[in-house]
Amino acid sequence: MKSHRLSDARVDPDRDIETARELLSTGRAEDACLVLRELLRELPQHEEALYIFAVSLRYAGKLEGAKKTLEKLQRLRPTYGRAWQEEGHVHVAMGNKSAARVAFRKAVTRNNSLLASWQALEQMTLDDGNRSLHAEATKHRQRLESLPQELLSVRNMMSENRLFKAERLCRAFLKDNPQNIEGMRLLADMGVKTGVLDDAEFILESALEFEPDNRYARFDYMNVLYRRQKYAESLQQAKRLREAEPDNDNYLAAYANQCVAIGNYDEALEIYERLVKRADGKPGLHLVHGHALKTIGRLDDAIWSYRRSYRERRDFGDAYWSLANLKTYRFSTAEVESMRSFESLPTTSVEDRIHLCFALGKHYEDSEDFAAAAEFYLRGNALKKDELHYQSEAMTQRLQLQQQVCDEAFFAQRAGSGCDVSDPIFIVGLPRAGSTLLEQILASHSQVDGTLELPNIPALAHRLDGRRFKDDNPRYPKILAEVPHEKLREFGEAFIEDTRVHRGDAAFFIDKMPNNFRHIGLIHLILPNAKIIDARRHPMACCFSGFKQLFASGQEFTYGLGEIGRYYRDYVELMDHWDAVLPGKVLRVQYEDVVADLEPEVRRILDHCGLPFEEACLNFHRTERSVRTPSSEQVRQPIYKSGLEQWRNFEPYLDPLKQALGPVLQRYPIDD
Repeated sequence: MKSHRLSDARVDPDRDIETARELLSTGRAEDACLVLRELLRELPQHEEALYIFAVSLRYAGKLEGAKKTLEKLQRLRPTYGRAWQEEGHVHVAMGNKSAARVAFRKAVTRNNSLLASWQALEQMTLDDGNRSLHAEATKHRQRLESLPQELLSVRNMMSENRLFKAERLCRAFLKDNPQNIEGMRLLADMGVKTGVLDDAEFILESALEFEPDNRYARFDYMNVLYRRQKYAESLQQAKRLREAEPDNDNYLAAYANQCVAIGNYDEALEIYERLVKRADGKPGLHLVHGHALKTIGRLDDAIWSYRRSYRERRDFGDAYWSLANLKTYRFSTAEVESMRSFESLPTTSVEDRIHLCFALGKHYEDSEDFAAAAEFYLRGNALKKDELHYQSEAMTQRLQLQQQVCDEAFFAQRAGSGCDVSDPIFIVGLPRAGSTLLEQILASHSQVDGTLELPNIPALAHRLDGRRFKDDNPRYPKILAEVPHEKLREFGEAFIEDTRVHRGDAAFFIDKMPNNFRHIGLIHLILPNAKIIDARRHPMACCFSGFKQLFASGQEFTYGLGEIGRYYRDYVELMDHWDAVLPGKVLRVQYEDVVADLEPEVRRILDHCGLPFEEACLNFHRTERSVRTPSSEQVRQPIYKSGLEQWRNFEPYLDPLKQALGPVLQRYPIDD
């Protein structure tokens, strides 16, 4: 076959990859290699080309070349399961069954829909007598073989983050098979992955109407309700699952998780403690048990659970990070050696490496080895950033759109709209700016309930924005101009009703979702008498504290110094706008002022909320309540000043942050 020469003007990866596939299908692996070798000269990091090239090399008998190609692909995209599956095939061809089994195991860890990997593992474990892995492989193989080919393709596309193609194929399948429960579950899962939780909830609700006894669909439905913080409803689904299979430990653990969500810790802990007695090989169970213990302040017991979690799986990064995230825990020498060892192993998953890097960063910061701490914080953030697709420019545009739409005339035209209750107190700002401290102070007042970072306002904004393609212009906040006054009142009433499950008997309650600063215009329209407090902290301290925090979900802007600096700058500009168009609406509370002189700041906060002074607010650390944020242990202690200047220890590494913050730093001089 003649060489397939490419030039920059003629590069067409899709065409050449399709040509290579056709050549492979007709047994012409050598010719496929020629096509792909030319393509990779022009596009050396094209992932699909590298994958097909490795397959072609294997079929051509060039196994060492296939291995080297796969190593490059795995470095470029560690989460790509097919690359590890192909490595397994290469090792089989080389006669190295032990290495093949390791590779196939890695493949299904990254993509559990790889039928060929499960088939290989099933056969290998039949030969070597590994009964537990054999049973697992058989179960997955049978389930995947039972799926229509279209849905198997959808599952693989989802694992490879090709969600647009996956959704299109899944919807086409459901058009012809409208009551296929597996198809509905996959479509709902895509809704979860893309944040369209209301669609996911509707789809699963419909699936259960078709098949009320489908426990897979009910389990998914319970989880979606939980993610939407509809805890009373998710608890009901968990009860039904538990009643259907009383001996199913997964359902029992799910029920305990729902108990935690509604604050029923006694029942949850009784279940966890019963389960952990027979929970060999279930590190995740010990982890959630530890989380529940941490939330209610049983720190020693939480530490024991986290340690047992990593003993069950030695490279379980989340267990180590959960210990570090207590903020008060100090690792032993043996634990540090273990973390370092697993973080450096190529067999450790990316997710575990991320958790280990953040945990090691915290350890070395506590040990005042700031160079080592910076190395691990930077590495962990880089790995996490690679997993995300956060776009700073898009966020800047969205926040600027709030300023363009929600001006003084806009609010004047809508005066008198909304629900006139004064129950909610919103605490907004950036994460790690002191919002948990302000919440603890306020929740120590007899008339105020602390709740959670409630998702209701962002969810309403998402619904108003509607479903659209990625590059379509946003409908929100412009759509607010079209919402009638009556509808705005209904939105406010719905917020009060939907959040009631999180409240006690107090007259007021706190919603401390920090990102609600983006939606102050919406909050004012639907709840004009709500109080809003902006938790503000020195930009270098706030941003670096966010950068070294591994969040459970969301806060994608924190995983790059430039990204978090730009976000802070955009936040300040938007808050300046709200101050201008809604004067007096927002009380700004500086974290540094609270730390320096607590009582005057407490009185300011209470005055803004229309609350009488109570001494308990000064003794906030004595208030017993559940706290779920990373600052949970810190707010159970008196005010301390040692954290104000921690960022300075890392100043040599923070130039990208300073540059991104730009003029905002002039309002907080670095050298003050």
